[in-house]
Amino acid sequence: MSHYCQMGKSTTLYKRHRFPPEIIQYAVWLYHRFNLSQREIQDLLAERGIIVSYESIRKWCNKFGPIYARRLKRRHQGFGDIFYLDEVFINIQGVQQYLWRAVDQDGEVIDVFLQKRRNGAAAKRFFKRLLKVSPGESRRIVTDKLRSYGVAHRELMSEVIHDTSKYANNRTELSHQPTRVRERGMRGLKSAKQAQRFLSAHAAVYNLFNLGRHLLSEKHYRTLRLCSFGSWKAVVA
Repeated sequence: MSHYCQMGKSTTLYKRHRFPPEIIQYAVWLYHRFNLSQREIQDLLAERGIIVSYESIRKWCNKFGPIYARRLKRRHQGFGDIFYLDEVFINIQGVQQYLWRAVDQDGEVIDVFLQKRRNGAAAKRFFKRLLKVSPGESRRIVTDKLRSYGVAHRELMSEVIHDTSKYANNRTELSHQPTRVRERGMRGLKSAKQAQRFLSAHAAVYNLFNLGRHLLSEKHYRTLRLCSFGSWKAVVA
């Protein structure tokens, strides 16, 4: 469930851009919030009388997506105390790489990290990122039986309970589904740098609007959604 509800100050972030900030912000939000291509966003804007090329939308997403993501992460008020970890392979231009993902018990994405390996060194790099993002917050980590996790756990999180029981890690495996959907929609990821940039921004926006609709009353859901929109307006200002 989203942990945001603050407002921020405007900046000069959009100087020298021909289109108004509101259009840029809306296009970037559409791209990271929904399974839309940049050409589809071009059409949605055209329907509103806004003529912009999909190439401009691509540049906006590349520039502002990471900025918005960093601001969202700074404003985030913390994750749960159970971390579910998993890794899946991603094919990038014919080269197999591994996307490491960690989510908490509320389904919020703690971190995503693309690496070429899934050995002990790769696991330790991922654990170090988790410790940096959420120092001292985890009391239990849940993984599959990949030995690399055991190596990283012993060296970096030995005081934390490590659960490798069967089916315990289903939550993280399910959290990969939105990434797979976007990967298909984008017709594959073009480079490791582009993939990391997009997936980090996608995770931050996902967390902001991850409201657990099926667990909430309509009134409560609307209140949280308004809060999320307010937070979005603050970080893009």
